[in-house]
Amino acid sequence: MNFKEIAENRQSCRSYDSAKEVEREKIDAILESARLSPSACNGQPYHITVCTGDAAKQAAKAVQGMGMNKFADQAPVLLVISEKPYVKTAAFGARVKKNDYRSIDIGILTAYITAEAAAQGLGTCILGWLNDEELRRICGIDGTVRLVITLGYADPAEKLRVKKRKDIDDLVKIIC
Repeated sequence: MNFKEIAENRQSCRSYDSAKEVEREKIDAILESARLSPSACNGQPYHITVCTGDAAKQAAKAVQGMGMNKFADQAPVLLVISEKPYVKTAAFGARVKKNDYRSIDIGILTAYITAEAAAQGLGTCILGWLNDEELRRICGIDGTVRLVITLGYADPAEKLRVKKRKDIDDLVKIIC
């Protein structure tokens, strides 16, 4: 798939084939693409914790509650993304420019992860509803958990949905 095809086919998966495990080589390919994602000053101020098996089931419970993310326990893999400290140059830039580079870097990382997962034929869903304290306990994490990505094979019944996006003219302004 080329990148446009990946963008057209990637969607938030909310129904996984829980009987189908994700192959280790696919997880490794996703993690390698994540490692190559750009970040401010190449600092990579984040950590990825890969949860499978019982850890995935426990992490799934930590992203559910109040009716949210009911599907998470179907996913065989959950990627827990937590913050790490800035490198000195990025910390300086963030302070001087009053810009949260770490959140930007985590967003870029997440885009790389979800794009590579789509290229590998896997579904993903990015979750922001989570219990930070519980995920830290489950995963042995000391940094703030910012998001969780469910990962697995989509249930064959899950069909590609029509993307509802703004018109390009509402998103882009070209000036010369």
